[in-house]
Parts: sequence; C-alpha cells; structure tokens
Amino acid sequence: MTQTDTLTLAQTLIRLQAQGLDRLDAQLLLLHVLNRADHRAWLLAHDTDLLDVARLARLDALALRRQQGEPLAYLTGLKAFYGLDFLVDHRVLVPRPDTETLVDWALAVLPQSPIQAQGESPCPRLRVLDLGTGSGAIALALKHSRPDLQVNAIDFSNDALAVARANAQRLQLAVDFQQSDWLANVQARFHLIVSNPPYIAAQDPHLSALTFEPLQALTSGSSGLDDLCHIIEQAPARLHPGGWLLLEHGYDQAAAVRDLLQTAGFKQVQSRQDLSSIERCSGGQIPLI
Repeated sequence: MTQTDTLTLAQTLIRLQAQGLDRLDAQLLLLHVLNRADHRAWLLAHDTDLLDVARLARLDALALRRQQGEPLAYLTGLKAFYGLDFLVDHRVLVPRPDTETLVDWALAVLPQSPIQAQGESPCPRLRVLDLGTGSGAIALALKHSRPDLQVNAIDFSNDALAVARANAQRLQLAVDFQQSDWLANVQARFHLIVSNPPYIAAQDPHLSALTFEPLQALTSGSSGLDDLCHIIEQAPARLHPGGWLLLEHGYDQAAAVRDLLQTAGFKQVQSRQDLSSIERCSGGQIPLI
C-alpha cells in the first residue's frame, strides 16, 4: 500500500478495511502508530484529525504484515492477559485468552497458607512453579493476583526468559526465573506446578496458521503428548503432599491427559473448560501422606 496524500483518521480506517484489514485490527494498529493507549472510542472523537505521511507509511507497513498473517501482538509489541499488558515478540508465543482458565483454576486450588502433611518440614510460604513460562504471563498473573506467593518460572529458551524477565521488571513483580529442560534443573518442591506446554502434534494442519510463532513452543511429538507425559511423570517428585499439577492441553487431549495423571498416582483428577466450552485444562492432586 502506498499513499502520499494526507488522510484523516476516519479515511485511513476506511482505506485499510477496503484493502482487506479487519476493522478492529485497523483501529488497534492506528492507535499504535499514534502512540495512543486510549480506548477505540478516542478514534471516533478524533476522526477528522490528519495522519502525517511518516505515520501513514509506518501504518501501511504494519498493515501489510498483518494481512500476511503476523499476529497483531507482534506488531504492537503488547498483549493483554489477565488484566496485565505483556511485552511479546517472535521469541515467545502470544498469550491466549483461553489460558486464563489455567490461572483461574490455579488461584482456586491454592490455599491461603501451606498445608503441612504429617512428618513434613514446615514451609513458610506457598511455592508455585510455572513450567515453560514463555512471556511469563501465567507466572506474573499469579504473582499479581497473590503477592504472597513465592513464584518460580522455568523455560528451556534463554530468549523466552529474556522476555519474561523484561515483563517482570516492567510490571514490578518478583518472580524467580531459571533455565531448565522442564524439571531437570529443579530441586525444590512446590505446592502447585502449572504449565502450558507444547501440545500440538508435529504434523497437525493447524500449524500452517502459526508460522510466525516459535515452533519449539508449539509442537510435541507425533501425538502432541510428549511434553505433557514428561511433565506428569516428573512432577510428583517435585510436589509437596497435597500439591496440585494443572496443565493446559489440546482441544481433544483431555481424556488422554486425565489417564496419564491417574496412572502417575494423582487424585481428584479433573478437567476445566475454556471460553469456548472445550476441555482445555486438566489436573490432579498429590495425596496427603
């Protein structure tokens, strides 16, 4: 797209939509190039304002990338999740609204103080571990909701950890980040382990719509269950008695994940539905001794 004439904001939006851009995307990209954090209603109140040539050129470039399928969050550099704005780029997955189901469930199962099993050493604070933290969205949402928690977060990718640490600093939330291949470098025990691991089968046709996001954070073997199996096998040794393991998974994997949890000795095994009423998360509890 090229344009040399000065346009009003209203004309700019019409032009972008005429070229195939979704109206909401057009509005959000326009607000982004204007450095406005306002609600979209601001555009209606300023629809006769003129857009300068430099900003129009920048908008055109972003609009073209969006039309080619690049996620809007990568273009604006921000994604809202659980009431917080997270920095995101190509090093991490874009946080999805359905993952908020996992955060809701985690907050629901966490007691106000540690439950001490018979013979277990006292633990002064509830400890939570987020496996495969990516942008840090789950870990930081939990810390923001429950400042009393001691939250640790793991990722195999140092690039992802750099993004997560930047988000923690920006949001001023104290989370301990560590590089590890799942639980390989983890020695502590936790009252809750939560994870949104890769769960898409390597040959799944849906991957064609996700080419801009890091493949290693999406796929997990021929069935999509490899990482989920690995976490479920290792988690009991890293959980306090009474601790929970909560996992996000694919739309058709709930029954398989519940079976894996039961085989590993978890109790109260159950699933939770996402915003589309799909069983998106499954989990279970380590019995109290």
